[in-house]
Amino acid sequence: MKQTEVLLQPNPNARIEEFVYEKLDRKAPSRINNPELLGQYMIDAGTEFGPGTAYGNALIKCGETQKRIGTADRELIQTSALNFLTPLRNFIEGDYKTIAKERKLLQNKRLDLDAAKTRLKKAKAAETRNSSEQELRITQSEFDRQAEITRLLLEGISSTHAHHLRCLNDFVEAQMTYYAQCYQYMLDLQKQLGSFPSNYLSNNNQTSVTPVPSVLPNAIGSSAMPSTSGLVITSPSNLSDLKECSGSRKARVLYDYDAANSTELSLLADEVITVFSVVGMDSDWLMGERGNQKGKVPITYLELLN
Repeated sequence: MKQTEVLLQPNPNARIEEFVYEKLDRKAPSRINNPELLGQYMIDAGTEFGPGTAYGNALIKCGETQKRIGTADRELIQTSALNFLTPLRNFIEGDYKTIAKERKLLQNKRLDLDAAKTRLKKAKAAETRNSSEQELRITQSEFDRQAEITRLLLEGISSTHAHHLRCLNDFVEAQMTYYAQCYQYMLDLQKQLGSFPSNYLSNNNQTSVTPVPSVLPNAIGSSAMPSTSGLVITSPSNLSDLKECSGSRKARVLYDYDAANSTELSLLADEVITVFSVVGMDSDWLMGERGNQKGKVPITYLELLN
């Protein structure tokens, strides 16, 4: 129970504060968690650099993702505390103490019974013996009654185990939901950062490439993992052809892209769309058409079809 409290709230001072508020039957003040705090600092820094710059925009997107993770973390703490930690604490501080108290009382009744039996054995006079026999009957009756109470309490432990097993399943499910959310948030963030102009992704004047979303096979169930086997990095020559093309051309989408705003067009991997250049548009973007839908698309997500 204590270690679960540490997991959900690593800050010992915050745990003490929450304990005091709980004893006072008052609601603890809401505090910002570390991912939310980091997210806010990133957003503030990105705003200073300028949302129109690649680095400032990237900082803002990272900050927004960190705040989403902070929200998911807050939901994990609330759900786990309600469905797992609280029932466990109630048992340890309630039923368990009652059982321990009744067992200790049973032990005292057994000592009284043993003492009464010893006095009966030592009694010699008839009057003393009668008194000892009556005392033995009373202590035996009290012991039997206490033994029955303790037995019923201990037998109830089996149902308590079943209840805590359900609570444990709820705890595992809450963690599974939390880690799945975090994985999806970071996957979306990686895709957004990958859509930035390629010249901003270069490092120390090295040749830039479009980052391929990396997938950890053990991070989440294989059925929930997106496939990246068909992901192809656009070659520099293909980019040049796209930039220099005049009129409309067909292009195959390399992997999914979620539009950041209404001026962009969302893409699905392996679909074929029509693209064309627009005067004055950023050289790393083209206009894309799919039926009646039209919007900007990043060149690095496309493969020109001859």
